[in-house]
Amino acid sequence: MKLGAFSMSLSVKDLEISKNFYETLGFSVYAGQPEKNYLIMKNGNALIGLFQGMFEQNIITFNPGWDENANPVNPFDDVREIQKHLKKNNLKLEREADETTSGPASVVLFDPDGNTILIDQHV
Repeated sequence: MKLGAFSMSLSVKDLEISKNFYETLGFSVYAGQPEKNYLIMKNGNALIGLFQGMFEQNIITFNPGWDENANPVNPFDDVREIQKHLKKNNLKLEREADETTSGPASVVLFDPDGNTILIDQHV
């Protein structure tokens, strides 16, 4: 199963302080809109998203159909196929993609320790 680009989406208290911290670790701003309280930062192939006031917990994020530069990848496993696999293996989904659609969609589930996993397809 190909889950696509991997990143951590971090819930931060202060976007600017967190940005400065991760810049010290060698990350640089790759995308985002500070006026909308989020930044995407990159260090090599490592991606982190900084999100202020958008969600409570950190989120493990996968983007089917994208590489770490948000470039399309083909072929890729559509989020609906991934969802079918997860359901077939009896994983409980918090949010499901509509299997009658195509294109952008997402699935949310929790790992055994309560960590949120977002499989977020943009293509």
